[in-house]
Amino acid sequence: MADRLTQLQDAVNSLADQFCNAIGVLQQCGPPASFSNIQTSINKDQPANPTEEYAQLFAALIARTAKDIDVLIDSLPSEESTAALQAASLYKLEEENHEAATCLEDVVYRGDMLLEKIQSALADIAQSQLKTRSGTHSQSLSDS
Repeated sequence: MADRLTQLQDAVNSLADQFCNAIGVLQQCGPPASFSNIQTSINKDQPANPTEEYAQLFAALIARTAKDIDVLIDSLPSEESTAALQAASLYKLEEENHEAATCLEDVVYRGDMLLEKIQSALADIAQSQLKTRSGTHSQSLSDS
């Protein structure tokens, strides 16, 4: 994952590409301009150019990219963010991290205690089953 500045640079590059592509397509599809002192014959049978569709498409792409750039700019740290504010924020995050670590240690301890109880119960069940089987096996041997 790229950092925010790299994402912002990529978005600006994408916007520049979209502007260049839009201008190129509009130049290619645009009708020729008539000059008053030069007579040119324009073929009236030419199919209609999809210039309007291209204009809408590129306008939507450019607008979406501009919104993305605005979001990226808004996500950058502000100028008011001083080293002291960042240090205080980091200190607060460290405290939250220590609290979460303590809570996690408590949960792990309780899980270990529960695991020991379950293992003890399973061992008791296994012992009981062995005694029952050995008692049944001994009985069947003495009955024979």
